[in-house]
Amino acid sequence: MRYWWVNQKQTYRHEVPGGYLWSPKLKSNGSRNPFYDFMREVAPGDIVFSFADTFIKAIGIIASHAYEAPKPAEFGAAGIRWDRIGWRVDVRFAELISQTRPSDHMARLSRLLPTRYAPLRENGHGLQSVYLTGISELLAGALIDLIGREARDLVQGRQIQDGAEIQPAIGLIQWEEHELEMVRVDENLTMTDREAVVIARRGQGLFKERVMQRERACRITGVNRAEHLRASHCKPWRDASNEERLDGENGLLLTPNADHLFDRGFIGFDDNGDVLVSPVADPESLTRMGISSTRRLNVGEFSQRQQHFLSYHRDNVLLRSTFLEGI
Repeated sequence: MRYWWVNQKQTYRHEVPGGYLWSPKLKSNGSRNPFYDFMREVAPGDIVFSFADTFIKAIGIIASHAYEAPKPAEFGAAGIRWDRIGWRVDVRFAELISQTRPSDHMARLSRLLPTRYAPLRENGHGLQSVYLTGISELLAGALIDLIGREARDLVQGRQIQDGAEIQPAIGLIQWEEHELEMVRVDENLTMTDREAVVIARRGQGLFKERVMQRERACRITGVNRAEHLRASHCKPWRDASNEERLDGENGLLLTPNADHLFDRGFIGFDDNGDVLVSPVADPESLTRMGISSTRRLNVGEFSQRQQHFLSYHRDNVLLRSTFLEGI
């Protein structure tokens, strides 16, 4: 279990009642932001302290790993901009009756602030540039003591079992349903093409046929019976154009377990064929699915175009560790 701090000056009234955190993937200038990248590190059962209007106003129990999702409609009066795709994490928030103002307790808290990626200034005011950041167990313990029994009961009573997600990826489901509807009403597609694109979402149909012209078996397990395999998109169906959704080189043959791990960013592939395992993936679960988190596994070469799509997956789907990357 890890502890996190989120500054929600502008988004508290949407995220806390809505039960989620959402951030862009990149800054407006296209550069990376560690406070957005931290979204890729949270795990079910982690604790997050919500800071808004100078108070810690809520405590949340993380309920999912991060997943791609569009900017929430409630963030802007014009509605969802479906091309603004970011990271979303589902959270079970509880708003506090006993709200604490950190600035009243900086004599105690300032020495516990991290030297890097601190969520507060020395005077206890929030840093506008910080969204989500990790905090130490010592700082989390001090905050729990200041809030009192309400916080202790929330933290000690969290109900996440074995690191499993307790909610579906709500934003992901909404996004894919939106994309499906856009395909169904697209008058530029023939009925046959619409059906092919829709079925491709499940890794079947024409897309699978095209992938099987290039791939012979599951890259992870070696299973080669078509009925046991899915054609898994490297650039996800939800992100792709209709042409990319049916491109056989945008796919790999994977068993259902491996397809799930790949689609949700728990594993990825380097251009040289090495399997990349996310640091947030549960090692025991991976082992049961035939993947070692400690032993190097190489699945063979990829074509140049496959490498292009796999690069997109590494940048936009694979759950990484900011700390391990030294950012």
